[in-house]
Amino acid sequence: MSDYAIGDIQGCYDPLQQLLEHIDYDEKVDRLWFVGDLVNRGPQSLAVLRFIKDLPIKSNITLGNHDLHLLGSLFGERPWKGHDDTILEILQAEDGEELGHWLRTQSILCHSPELNVVMTHAGIAPNWDLPTAKNLAQELEQTLSGMHYKEFLNQMYGNNPNLWSAELVGIDRLRIIVNYFTRMRYCDAEGRIDLSYKGTIDKAPATLYPWYEVPNRKAINEEIVFGHWAALMGKCPNPKIHAIDTGCLWGGQLTALRLQDKQRFSVPGLNSN
Repeated sequence: MSDYAIGDIQGCYDPLQQLLEHIDYDEKVDRLWFVGDLVNRGPQSLAVLRFIKDLPIKSNITLGNHDLHLLGSLFGERPWKGHDDTILEILQAEDGEELGHWLRTQSILCHSPELNVVMTHAGIAPNWDLPTAKNLAQELEQTLSGMHYKEFLNQMYGNNPNLWSAELVGIDRLRIIVNYFTRMRYCDAEGRIDLSYKGTIDKAPATLYPWYEVPNRKAINEEIVFGHWAALMGKCPNPKIHAIDTGCLWGGQLTALRLQDKQRFSVPGLNSN
């Protein structure tokens, strides 16, 4: 039995199947972990959702920003629409809402004490320790899976507030939890999330740091697995933090990380040479 964490799929069903063949995946004994962004921008998001939902062994899934965007499009009153969205097939499918209800019961953070691994889509805010991160993820999970999920989805989008405070309440509290877990790349020295700069690390403003290099980041002993940041191409200088979005959608690769020994396996993504 092995556990494999798989990077951002974003509707790339064929590379996913090729990756599973490459790792000799056995659906009867192996468990898959998905770091989020299962859907959108790629060509086969509906097939990806149907496949993962029907896996014999329940997978561990942490929702990404594109997954939440799909939920907003399915259930929100006035969903924001991206110019490169490819989720229409899901919105029009007979089982689209069923898939959405399944998706909104998935996790924001997954933690395995046995494997000493914690996984989220974008990472963990530098001013949170693991108990805090787990509690805040649970708050968001309960909102998404609860009775008032539509109210939340209608107010989910936005870049403010941009700094965590335990005194935040209501939608402000939930929105910053969403943004840290699913949209974060850079923060300032105080842990303030910056969503305006998306360029390369070498050209980042001097006031910004990759979230995992923020000075005085709260220590987390567990190894962290995250996706979201394709530009890193799977490279993170901290050996205990594993970036596994290797740009499948952008001509890179789709990557699986075997959690028992941290060995990586990759196959070409879309438009790879």
